[in-house]
Amino acid sequence: MASEYDPAEFVDNDFRATRQPGTMAATAHAPVTEVSRAPSREEVEARVTDMQSKLGELRRVQQELERERTDLEETRRRQVEFAKGRQEMEQNLTRGVGLLEEAEFAARRDAEQMAKALADLRDALMKVQAAREESWTKENLNIELTRALTTVENARMEWNSARLKFPLLSGDSARPEAAPAPADGAPVSPFAERTYPELFKMGLALTWPLASVGLGILVVLLLKR
Repeated sequence: MASEYDPAEFVDNDFRATRQPGTMAATAHAPVTEVSRAPSREEVEARVTDMQSKLGELRRVQQELERERTDLEETRRRQVEFAKGRQEMEQNLTRGVGLLEEAEFAARRDAEQMAKALADLRDALMKVQAAREESWTKENLNIELTRALTTVENARMEWNSARLKFPLLSGDSARPEAAPAPADGAPVSPFAERTYPELFKMGLALTWPLASVGLGILVVLLLKR
């Protein structure tokens, strides 16, 4: 007996899905994918020109940055040089001011002492020149002579005092410097500046008595044999 007819067995579901209105509309509006085309020679040349322009701009910017870096390094070097120079000159000038102030004080003190000594010498000279022997009489001879001798003695004391303070009055332009001592403190040998012939003669003079005694002993021993 034949089976009953089933309409679902002869229905294509996939075909029916494609035939639905919504599916057909979506398929009709789907974009068609375009294939990318190769760039033309004009486009490549335009891009090369653009890249070269950008590279030129980058080189210009790099050169500008290098120039600024060089300027900054020069500025930094000058700042360091200024700082070191200022520190050095502050130390030197401070030391120089101190030394010159001390020298000025010593010079002013010496000048004051010299001015005082000069005034004393002038006063002593005037007193010595004021002693006139022709004005002495027989009655006041002893008194005037004593007074004149006292004046001369006072003048001599002023002179000796001035000579001790100022070596220039004694004819010395500068104070004599002490002889330099050896660097190692060792005494200088008396033979240090002798030549070889002189040393040979000195050695011979010192050793010939011993040589003579030895030669005499040798001769005596030979005669005893």
